[in-house]
Amino acid sequence: MRISVSSDMDEPVARLILAELARRGHEVRAHGALRPGADPQWAVCSEAAAREVAEGTADQAVVCCWTGTGASIAANKVPGVRAALCTDAVTADGARRWNDANVLALSLRLTSAPVLKEILDAWFAGEPSQDAEDRQNVARVGRLDAARRDS
Repeated sequence: MRISVSSDMDEPVARLILAELARRGHEVRAHGALRPGADPQWAVCSEAAAREVAEGTADQAVVCCWTGTGASIAANKVPGVRAALCTDAVTADGARRWNDANVLALSLRLTSAPVLKEILDAWFAGEPSQDAEDRQNVARVGRLDAARRDS
């Protein structure tokens, strides 16, 4: 899987994300503080990673900032992106299952190495629900994106 990763700070957990994704066999593209010469501002690098998902050059993305909130907000401004701020494995599983999230947002402050691995395990094991109500909700979010593009 091709995964874009962004972080506004070159923190140990951000480096661990790159290493863990590569160890799992994913093709990783770094943005922000993780790529020399790139703009490290959270809004800029989160948008860049999310845009790759929206354009299809990445299958998913992981966006990070100190709290994860700014990164998730910026990513969610890109039409077609459903970013979820996850602080634990249960939330990551639910984000994939019920929301068909395609961008994982993480807090550099709160995410430890063991929790990161649990979150990634749940995220990659999660499959989007085929329940009609869940699919209707995801489709509605898609229509909100389309309305924003058309306005």
